[in-house]
Amino acid sequence: MKILHFADAHIDMANYGRHDPVSGLPMRVLDFLKSLDTIVDTAIERKVDMVIFAGDAYKDRSPAPTFQREWGRRIMRLSQAKIPTLLLVGNHDISPSIGRAHALQEFKTLQVPFVKVLDAPTLLTPDEVWDLPIQVIAMPWVARSGLMANLEMSADKPEEIYSNIESRISDLMEDMLSQIDDALPVVLTAHASIEGAKFGGERLVMLGNDLVLSGSLVKNPKFNYVAMGHIHKPQDVNDGKQPPVIYPGSIERVDFGEAKEERFFVIADVEAGRETEVEWIQLTGVRRFIDRRATLRSSENVTEALKQALPTEKEMSEAIIRLSVEYPREWDALIDESALRKFTEGAFEFHLVKRPQIESRVRIPEGQGVSSLSPLDLLEQYLNSARVANVEELKALAQEIISEDILDT
Repeated sequence: MKILHFADAHIDMANYGRHDPVSGLPMRVLDFLKSLDTIVDTAIERKVDMVIFAGDAYKDRSPAPTFQREWGRRIMRLSQAKIPTLLLVGNHDISPSIGRAHALQEFKTLQVPFVKVLDAPTLLTPDEVWDLPIQVIAMPWVARSGLMANLEMSADKPEEIYSNIESRISDLMEDMLSQIDDALPVVLTAHASIEGAKFGGERLVMLGNDLVLSGSLVKNPKFNYVAMGHIHKPQDVNDGKQPPVIYPGSIERVDFGEAKEERFFVIADVEAGRETEVEWIQLTGVRRFIDRRATLRSSENVTEALKQALPTEKEMSEAIIRLSVEYPREWDALIDESALRKFTEGAFEFHLVKRPQIESRVRIPEGQGVSSLSPLDLLEQYLNSARVANVEELKALAQEIISEDILDT
Protein backbone atom coordinates (compact mmCIF):
# COMPACT_ATOMS: atom_id res chain seq x y z
CA MET A 1 0.00 0.00 0.00
CA LYS A 2 1.10 3.54 -0.77
CA ILE A 3 0.33 5.90 2.10
CA LEU A 4 0.69 9.66 1.76
CA HIS A 5 1.52 11.19 5.13
CA PHE A 6 1.55 14.88 6.05
CA ALA A 7 1.01 16.88 9.23
CA ASP A 8 0.92 20.31 10.86
CA ALA A 9 -0.89 22.21 8.10
CA HIS A 10 -1.69 25.31 10.24
CA ILE A 11 -3.41 26.81 7.21
CA ASP A 12 -4.58 29.98 8.99
CA MET A 13 -1.14 31.21 10.11
CA ALA A 14 -1.49 34.80 8.91
CA ASN A 15 1.14 36.42 11.13
CA TYR A 16 3.04 38.08 8.26
CA GLY A 17 2.19 40.05 5.15
CA ARG A 18 -0.87 41.56 3.56
CA HIS A 19 -4.17 40.36 2.07
CA ASP A 20 -4.73 39.17 -1.47
CA PRO A 21 -7.01 41.71 -3.22
CA VAL A 22 -8.73 39.00 -5.32
CA SER A 23 -9.61 36.34 -2.74
CA GLY A 24 -9.53 38.58 0.32
CA LEU A 25 -7.44 35.94 2.11
CA PRO A 26 -4.15 36.78 3.85
CA MET A 27 -1.24 36.13 1.49
CA ARG A 28 0.38 33.85 4.06
CA VAL A 29 -2.76 31.72 4.20
CA LEU A 30 -2.50 31.35 0.43
CA ASP A 31 1.08 30.09 0.93
CA PHE A 32 -0.16 27.31 3.21
CA LEU A 33 -3.05 26.49 0.88
CA LYS A 34 -0.64 26.27 -2.06
CA SER A 35 1.36 23.59 -0.24
CA LEU A 36 -1.85 21.80 0.73
CA ASP A 37 -2.97 21.84 -2.91
CA THR A 38 0.34 20.27 -3.92
CA ILE A 39 -0.18 17.47 -1.39
CA VAL A 40 -3.76 16.80 -2.52
CA ASP A 41 -2.76 16.92 -6.21
CA THR A 42 0.05 14.42 -5.57
CA ALA A 43 -2.29 12.04 -3.71
CA ILE A 44 -4.69 12.05 -6.66
CA GLU A 45 -2.03 11.89 -9.41
CA ARG A 46 -0.05 9.12 -7.70
CA LYS A 47 -3.27 7.22 -6.88
CA VAL A 48 -2.18 6.56 -3.31
CA ASP A 49 -4.17 4.00 -1.34
CA MET A 50 -4.56 6.16 1.77
CA VAL A 51 -3.84 9.64 3.09
CA ILE A 52 -2.92 10.11 6.76
CA PHE A 53 -3.01 13.63 8.16
CA ALA A 54 -1.29 13.50 11.55
CA GLY A 55 -2.91 16.53 13.19
CA ASP A 56 -3.02 20.34 13.51
CA ALA A 57 -5.11 21.62 10.61
CA TYR A 58 -5.24 25.15 12.04
CA LYS A 59 -3.26 27.43 14.33
CA ASP A 60 -5.85 27.27 17.10
CA ARG A 61 -9.01 25.47 18.19
CA SER A 62 -11.48 28.05 16.86
CA PRO A 63 -10.72 28.62 13.16
CA ALA A 64 -12.70 31.25 11.27
CA PRO A 65 -15.40 29.85 8.95
CA THR A 66 -13.44 31.10 5.92
CA PHE A 67 -10.45 28.96 6.84
CA GLN A 68 -12.69 25.97 7.59
CA ARG A 69 -14.13 26.39 4.10
CA GLU A 70 -10.68 26.35 2.49
CA TRP A 71 -9.57 23.27 4.46
CA GLY A 72 -12.87 21.55 3.65
CA ARG A 73 -12.49 22.17 -0.08
CA ARG A 74 -9.16 20.33 -0.13
CA ILE A 75 -10.34 17.39 1.96
CA MET A 76 -13.47 17.09 -0.19
CA ARG A 77 -11.25 16.72 -3.27
CA LEU A 78 -9.74 13.62 -1.64
CA SER A 79 -13.20 12.36 -0.78
CA GLN A 80 -14.47 12.88 -4.34
CA ALA A 81 -11.41 11.04 -5.67
CA LYS A 82 -12.39 8.15 -3.35
CA ILE A 83 -9.05 8.24 -1.56
CA PRO A 84 -9.46 6.95 2.01
CA THR A 85 -8.32 9.77 4.31
CA LEU A 86 -7.64 9.65 8.04
CA LEU A 87 -7.69 12.97 9.93
CA LEU A 88 -5.96 12.78 13.31
CA VAL A 89 -6.86 15.42 15.88
CA GLY A 90 -3.86 17.45 17.11
CA ASN A 91 -3.29 19.80 20.03
CA HIS A 92 -4.21 22.86 17.91
CA ASP A 93 -7.46 21.18 16.88
CA ILE A 94 -8.86 20.23 20.27
CA SER A 95 -10.35 22.21 23.15
CA PRO A 96 -9.09 21.42 26.66
CA SER A 97 -12.68 21.69 27.90
CA ILE A 98 -14.53 18.38 28.16
CA GLY A 99 -17.44 18.11 25.75
CA ARG A 100 -16.36 20.92 23.40
CA ALA A 101 -16.24 20.11 19.68
CA HIS A 102 -12.81 19.98 18.03
CA ALA A 103 -11.87 21.81 14.83
CA LEU A 104 -12.34 18.72 12.61
CA GLN A 105 -15.71 17.82 14.06
CA GLU A 106 -17.79 18.58 10.95
CA PHE A 107 -16.18 15.76 8.95
CA LYS A 108 -17.21 13.30 11.66
CA THR A 109 -20.68 14.78 12.19
CA LEU A 110 -21.51 14.81 8.46
CA GLN A 111 -19.90 11.40 7.85
CA VAL A 112 -18.05 12.57 4.75
CA PRO A 113 -17.42 9.62 2.40
CA PHE A 114 -13.87 8.19 2.52
CA VAL A 115 -12.94 10.49 5.42
CA LYS A 116 -12.56 9.31 8.99
CA VAL A 117 -11.75 11.57 11.94
CA LEU A 118 -9.56 10.02 14.64
CA ASP A 119 -10.30 11.86 17.90
CA ALA A 120 -9.83 9.00 20.38
CA PRO A 121 -7.23 6.24 20.79
CA THR A 122 -8.39 3.37 18.63
CA LEU A 123 -7.38 0.32 16.59
CA LEU A 124 -8.82 0.38 13.06
CA THR A 125 -9.19 -2.98 11.34
CA PRO A 126 -9.68 -3.42 7.56
CA ASP A 127 -13.47 -3.32 7.83
CA GLU A 128 -13.15 0.12 9.49
CA VAL A 129 -10.87 1.54 6.77
CA TRP A 130 -12.90 0.77 3.66
CA ASP A 131 -11.69 -2.87 3.51
CA LEU A 132 -8.09 -1.89 2.83
CA PRO A 133 -5.56 -4.59 3.80
CA ILE A 134 -4.09 -2.58 6.67
CA GLN A 135 -4.47 -1.97 10.40
CA VAL A 136 -4.08 1.48 11.93
CA ILE A 137 -3.49 2.37 15.57
CA ALA A 138 -4.46 6.00 16.14
CA MET A 139 -3.24 8.11 19.04
CA PRO A 140 -4.59 11.68 18.73
CA TRP A 141 -3.45 14.48 21.01
CA VAL A 142 -4.31 13.54 24.56
CA ALA A 143 -5.82 16.42 26.53
CA ARG A 144 -4.70 16.00 30.11
CA SER A 145 -8.04 17.12 31.59
CA GLY A 146 -10.09 14.71 29.52
CA LEU A 147 -7.88 11.70 30.17
CA MET A 148 -7.72 12.45 33.88
CA ALA A 149 -11.51 12.51 34.02
CA ASN A 150 -11.87 9.28 32.03
CA LEU A 151 -9.26 7.48 34.10
CA GLU A 152 -10.45 9.01 37.38
CA MET A 153 -7.00 10.36 38.12
CA SER A 154 -6.32 12.92 40.83
CA ALA A 155 -4.57 16.23 40.23
CA ASP A 156 -3.18 16.35 43.76
CA LYS A 157 0.33 15.56 42.49
CA PRO A 158 0.82 17.34 39.13
CA GLU A 159 4.34 15.95 38.70
CA GLU A 160 2.91 12.42 38.54
CA ILE A 161 0.11 13.14 36.07
CA TYR A 162 2.09 12.86 32.85
CA SER A 163 4.07 9.80 33.92
CA ASN A 164 0.75 8.12 34.77
CA ILE A 165 -0.77 9.14 31.44
CA GLU A 166 2.25 7.85 29.52
CA SER A 167 2.07 4.58 31.41
CA ARG A 168 -1.65 4.20 30.63
CA ILE A 169 -1.07 4.97 26.95
CA SER A 170 1.73 2.42 26.79
CA ASP A 171 -0.57 -0.23 28.28
CA LEU A 172 -3.33 0.76 25.86
CA MET A 173 -1.07 0.46 22.81
CA GLU A 174 0.31 -2.89 23.97
CA ASP A 175 -3.25 -4.13 24.30
CA MET A 176 -4.06 -2.98 20.75
CA LEU A 177 -0.93 -4.66 19.38
CA SER A 178 -1.99 -7.90 21.00
CA GLN A 179 -5.14 -7.84 18.82
CA ILE A 180 -3.50 -7.30 15.42
CA ASP A 181 -3.40 -9.72 12.52
CA ASP A 182 0.28 -10.46 11.79
CA ALA A 183 -0.54 -11.13 8.13
CA LEU A 184 -1.45 -7.46 7.58
CA PRO A 185 0.74 -4.36 7.89
CA VAL A 186 0.29 -2.15 10.96
CA VAL A 187 0.61 1.65 10.96
CA LEU A 188 0.75 3.83 14.04
CA THR A 189 -0.28 7.46 13.68
CA ALA A 190 0.14 9.78 16.66
CA HIS A 191 0.25 13.47 17.49
CA ALA A 192 2.82 13.75 20.25
CA SER A 193 6.51 14.22 21.00
CA ILE A 194 8.88 11.28 21.01
CA GLU A 195 11.78 10.84 23.38
CA GLY A 196 14.93 11.79 21.45
CA ALA A 197 13.19 13.73 18.65
CA LYS A 198 14.74 17.03 17.58
CA PHE A 199 12.67 20.20 17.83
CA GLY A 200 12.83 23.09 15.41
CA GLY A 201 11.36 26.56 16.00
CA GLU A 202 7.80 25.40 16.52
CA ARG A 203 7.92 25.65 20.31
CA LEU A 204 6.75 29.23 19.74
CA VAL A 205 3.42 27.99 18.38
CA MET A 206 2.84 24.89 20.48
CA LEU A 207 -0.17 24.80 22.75
CA GLY A 208 -0.27 22.89 26.02
CA ASN A 209 2.25 20.63 27.69
CA ASP A 210 3.82 17.83 25.71
CA LEU A 211 2.92 14.20 26.03
CA VAL A 212 6.20 12.36 25.40
CA LEU A 213 6.09 8.84 24.00
CA SER A 214 9.06 6.59 24.71
CA GLY A 215 11.29 5.65 21.79
CA SER A 216 10.88 1.94 22.47
CA LEU A 217 7.09 2.27 22.24
CA VAL A 218 7.00 3.79 18.74
CA LYS A 219 9.96 1.77 17.40
CA ASN A 220 8.22 -1.53 18.11
CA PRO A 221 9.09 -3.89 15.20
CA LYS A 222 5.40 -4.88 14.98
CA PHE A 223 4.79 -1.52 13.30
CA ASN A 224 5.47 -1.22 9.58
CA TYR A 225 5.31 2.58 9.61
CA VAL A 226 4.82 5.34 12.20
CA ALA A 227 3.13 8.53 10.94
CA MET A 228 3.80 11.31 13.44
CA GLY A 229 2.65 14.90 13.79
CA HIS A 230 3.34 17.77 16.24
CA ILE A 231 7.07 18.45 15.73
CA HIS A 232 7.74 20.72 12.76
CA LYS A 233 11.32 19.62 12.07
CA PRO A 234 11.31 16.92 9.34
CA GLN A 235 13.03 13.76 10.61
CA ASP A 236 13.05 10.00 10.96
CA VAL A 237 13.40 9.37 14.68
CA ASN A 238 14.42 5.77 13.86
CA ASP A 239 16.76 6.81 11.05
CA GLY A 240 18.06 3.93 8.94
CA LYS A 241 16.09 1.31 10.82
CA GLN A 242 12.64 -0.26 10.70
CA PRO A 243 10.01 0.88 11.25
CA PRO A 244 10.45 4.42 9.88
CA VAL A 245 9.22 6.84 12.57
CA ILE A 246 8.52 9.94 10.51
CA TYR A 247 7.76 13.55 11.34
CA PRO A 248 7.25 15.10 7.87
CA GLY A 249 7.25 18.59 9.42
CA SER A 250 4.92 21.53 8.82
CA ILE A 251 3.81 22.17 5.24
CA GLU A 252 5.01 25.80 5.27
CA ARG A 253 7.54 27.72 7.34
CA VAL A 254 5.73 29.03 10.38
CA ASP A 255 8.33 31.50 11.69
CA PHE A 256 12.04 32.37 11.67
CA GLY A 257 12.82 29.31 13.77
CA GLU A 258 12.20 27.27 10.60
CA ALA A 259 14.11 29.60 8.25
CA LYS A 260 16.79 27.05 7.32
CA GLU A 261 14.54 23.99 7.09
CA GLU A 262 12.95 22.71 3.89
CA ARG A 263 9.33 21.52 3.91
CA PHE A 264 8.22 17.98 3.03
CA PHE A 265 5.49 15.39 2.92
CA VAL A 266 6.02 11.64 2.62
CA ILE A 267 4.80 8.67 0.61
CA ALA A 268 5.45 5.34 2.34
CA ASP A 269 5.26 1.99 0.54
CA VAL A 270 3.97 -0.38 3.22
CA GLU A 271 3.66 -4.16 2.98
CA ALA A 272 3.61 -6.92 5.61
CA GLY A 273 6.85 -8.88 5.81
CA ARG A 274 8.85 -6.31 3.84
CA GLU A 275 10.85 -3.25 4.82
CA THR A 276 8.92 -0.03 4.35
CA GLU A 277 10.28 2.34 1.71
CA VAL A 278 9.90 6.07 2.36
CA GLU A 279 9.90 8.79 -0.29
CA TRP A 280 10.46 12.32 0.99
CA ILE A 281 8.80 14.82 -1.36
CA GLN A 282 9.99 18.41 -0.99
CA LEU A 283 7.44 21.18 -1.25
CA THR A 284 8.73 23.75 -3.70
CA GLY A 285 7.85 27.43 -3.83
CA VAL A 286 7.70 27.67 -0.04
CA ARG A 287 8.00 31.24 1.24
CA ARG A 288 11.57 32.00 2.30
CA PHE A 289 12.46 33.40 5.72
CA ILE A 290 15.84 35.17 5.90
CA ASP A 291 17.23 36.09 9.31
CA ARG A 292 20.26 38.43 9.47
CA ARG A 293 22.12 39.96 12.40
CA ALA A 294 24.43 42.97 12.54
CA THR A 295 26.51 44.71 15.21
CA LEU A 296 27.42 48.35 14.63
CA ARG A 297 31.10 49.06 15.35
CA SER A 298 31.24 52.60 14.05
CA SER A 299 28.93 55.60 14.07
CA GLU A 300 29.87 56.46 10.48
CA ASN A 301 27.71 55.40 7.50
CA VAL A 302 25.40 53.42 9.76
CA THR A 303 22.58 52.93 7.26
CA GLU A 304 24.98 51.81 4.52
CA ALA A 305 26.53 49.30 6.90
CA LEU A 306 23.10 47.86 7.64
CA LYS A 307 22.28 47.64 3.94
CA GLN A 308 25.46 45.60 3.51
CA ALA A 309 24.20 43.19 6.17
CA LEU A 310 20.98 42.54 4.22
CA PRO A 311 20.60 40.01 1.38
CA THR A 312 20.86 41.06 -2.27
CA GLU A 313 17.81 42.48 -4.02
CA LYS A 314 17.29 39.15 -5.82
CA GLU A 315 17.52 37.14 -2.57
CA MET A 316 15.08 39.47 -0.81
CA SER A 317 12.42 39.22 -3.52
CA GLU A 318 9.13 38.05 -1.92
CA ALA A 319 10.98 36.77 1.17
CA ILE A 320 10.21 37.58 4.80
CA ILE A 321 13.28 39.39 6.14
CA ARG A 322 14.39 40.09 9.68
CA LEU A 323 17.42 42.21 10.54
CA SER A 324 18.45 42.31 14.20
CA VAL A 325 20.86 45.13 15.05
CA GLU A 326 22.95 45.62 18.18
CA TYR A 327 24.40 49.08 18.74
CA PRO A 328 25.23 51.61 21.48
CA ARG A 329 22.04 53.26 22.64
CA GLU A 330 23.30 56.75 21.79
CA TRP A 331 23.48 55.78 18.09
CA ASP A 332 19.75 55.15 17.84
CA ALA A 333 19.07 58.34 15.85
CA LEU A 334 21.70 57.35 13.27
CA ILE A 335 19.63 54.42 11.99
CA ASP A 336 17.48 55.58 9.07
CA GLU A 337 14.63 53.07 9.24
CA SER A 338 12.72 54.62 6.33
CA ALA A 339 15.80 54.22 4.09
CA LEU A 340 16.08 50.56 5.08
CA ARG A 341 12.42 49.97 4.33
CA LYS A 342 12.87 51.63 0.94
CA PHE A 343 15.87 49.37 0.31
CA THR A 344 13.86 46.23 1.19
CA GLU A 345 10.65 47.16 -0.64
CA GLY A 346 11.01 44.10 -2.89
CA ALA A 347 10.69 41.79 0.12
CA PHE A 348 7.36 40.29 1.14
CA GLU A 349 7.84 41.79 4.60
CA PHE A 350 10.72 43.42 6.45
CA HIS A 351 11.26 43.41 10.21
CA LEU A 352 13.88 45.63 11.83
CA VAL A 353 14.68 44.53 15.38
CA LYS A 354 16.64 47.17 17.30
CA ARG A 355 18.69 45.99 20.27
CA PRO A 356 20.36 49.06 21.81
CA GLN A 357 23.10 48.17 24.26
CA ILE A 358 23.80 50.08 27.46
CA GLU A 359 27.53 50.27 28.03
CA SER A 360 28.43 48.78 31.39
CA ARG A 361 30.61 50.83 33.69
CA VAL A 362 34.13 49.66 34.33
CA ARG A 363 34.36 48.52 37.95
CA ILE A 364 37.57 48.75 39.93
CA PRO A 365 38.39 45.46 41.72
CA GLU A 366 37.35 45.39 45.36
CA GLY A 367 40.06 46.71 47.68
CA GLN A 368 41.63 48.94 45.04
CA GLY A 369 41.24 52.65 44.47
CA VAL A 370 41.75 54.66 41.31
CA SER A 371 44.72 56.37 42.91
CA SER A 372 46.46 53.04 43.41
CA LEU A 373 46.36 52.16 39.70
CA SER A 374 48.72 53.45 37.03
CA PRO A 375 47.38 54.99 33.81
CA LEU A 376 48.34 51.81 31.95
CA ASP A 377 46.43 49.66 34.48
CA LEU A 378 43.33 51.81 34.06
CA LEU A 379 43.66 51.69 30.29
CA GLU A 380 43.95 47.89 30.35
CA GLN A 381 40.79 47.57 32.45
CA TYR A 382 38.90 49.81 30.06
CA LEU A 383 40.08 47.94 26.95
CA ASN A 384 39.17 44.59 28.46
CA SER A 385 35.69 45.77 29.48
CA ALA A 386 35.13 47.15 25.96
CA ARG A 387 36.34 43.83 24.48
CA VAL A 388 38.81 45.64 22.24
CA ALA A 389 41.15 43.50 20.14
CA ASN A 390 44.98 43.90 20.27
CA VAL A 391 45.04 45.07 23.89
CA GLU A 392 48.78 44.48 24.26
CA GLU A 393 49.62 46.50 21.12
CA LEU A 394 47.51 49.42 22.36
CA LYS A 395 49.15 49.25 25.78
CA ALA A 396 52.60 49.33 24.14
CA LEU A 397 51.59 52.35 22.06
CA ALA A 398 50.22 54.08 25.18
CA GLN A 399 53.49 53.36 26.99
CA GLU A 400 55.42 55.06 24.15
CA ILE A 401 53.17 58.13 24.33
CA ILE A 402 53.53 58.36 28.10
CA SER A 403 57.31 57.94 27.88
CA GLU A 404 57.62 60.64 25.18
CA ASP A 405 55.51 62.99 27.28
CA ILE A 406 57.76 62.45 30.29
CA LEU A 407 60.89 63.12 28.19
CA ASP A 408 59.37 66.30 26.77
CA THR A 409 58.73 67.65 30.26
